[in-house]
Amino acid sequence: MTDMNNWHLCYIGLGSNLEDPRQQVSSALEELTALPQCRAHAHSRLYRSDPVGPAGQPDYINAVACFETTLAPLALLDALQAIEQAHQRVRIQHWGPRTLDLDLLVYGDQIIENERLTVPHAFMKERSFVLYPLAELASDLILPDNTQLSELLKNCPVGTLEPISQ
Repeated sequence: MTDMNNWHLCYIGLGSNLEDPRQQVSSALEELTALPQCRAHAHSRLYRSDPVGPAGQPDYINAVACFETTLAPLALLDALQAIEQAHQRVRIQHWGPRTLDLDLLVYGDQIIENERLTVPHAFMKERSFVLYPLAELASDLILPDNTQLSELLKNCPVGTLEPISQ
């Protein structure tokens, strides 16, 4: 379902820690720009981050992309999951290693909670690998629940997160 007259500004979190993670994220950034009914704006630098979840995983490469879309939220989620599948994403272990993870972080000013999708993303407010790349793109962002990104950054230390590209 689409609404060709209503463009929604979206932010997508990207992450990978398997099978050449830097290339996985770079390829996915290109694939996002090719999605139908989407207009790409920008993306953050790539970052290296420690894994969240089970011990013993390789480090992650992360980024955030910004674009506009006329796709409805669940249609956009389907498109993101299709990109993950093209990268052979397998869901074996919760927060386990993956070739590609694409998370819909923000969809316009909407708050969405259903069995398939929670927006703003449920864990984004506590993850440096989301907040710092997001701040590169929209330092003055106010989430749909009126939380300011700048306030979230004050409570989320950079830790070992490090930029690896310009």
